[in-house]
Amino acid sequence: MEISFHGKRALVTGAGKGIGREIAKKLVECGAETFALSRTQADLDSLKSEVTSMNIVQADLQDWDGSRKILEQLGPIDLLVNNAGVSSPAPFMEVKKEQLDFTYDINVKAIVNVSQVCAKGMIERGKGGAIVNMSSVASTMALKGHTSYGSSKGAVDMLTKVMCLELGPHKIRVNAVNPTVVWTDMGKASWTDPVKSGPLLSRIPLNKFVEVEDVVNATLFLLSDKSTMVNGTCMLLEGGLSCC
Repeated sequence: MEISFHGKRALVTGAGKGIGREIAKKLVECGAETFALSRTQADLDSLKSEVTSMNIVQADLQDWDGSRKILEQLGPIDLLVNNAGVSSPAPFMEVKKEQLDFTYDINVKAIVNVSQVCAKGMIERGKGGAIVNMSSVASTMALKGHTSYGSSKGAVDMLTKVMCLELGPHKIRVNAVNPTVVWTDMGKASWTDPVKSGPLLSRIPLNKFVEVEDVVNATLFLLSDKSTMVNGTCMLLEGGLSCC
């Protein structure tokens, strides 16, 4: 099944590293004029050196007004991937206000801010569009030490549904992708220890974690015209974990 985004303009947040970086690269490969947004210029420069046709955008999504001004200068966006996300693990009784503020600013508020700017243009042009929000199985499955992260991803799931309800009449589809542990550098650093990973892997029927390619493929499918009736879903990528 070939997917083409020729003639489309795409924006990926959190595109400096990991999943977002690979999504942005694949969008270019599939023909989209792609904008990769990150707060870290060095990561963007590295990405640009790999994919010379990539448009790079430096912005701090925690700065609502500042990032909004930058986004408004990008022009029309047809495909949006709200991938930027952070995690600040701590036991519930030790969670600090600053941790909650940081997590919600990036994981939830930034989705609202970025999506408002992009959806406004989609509505004005009358051609619709597609938005994918990056969520997690932590939105529905409680994990120790994940008060701020898990609750923020729960908010992402409901935000996805509300966006679907309100933007659908404008031909804008909104979906979420909900992976379990993804085998990025960060994922490997946290889950290589079999003492930690073993109990979780034993609950996944496929007995493996998610590869970056799995998330990329799911995201591109949801952005594409191969999923024209998929709207308001939270697509689980967890190998059957929720069945156990």
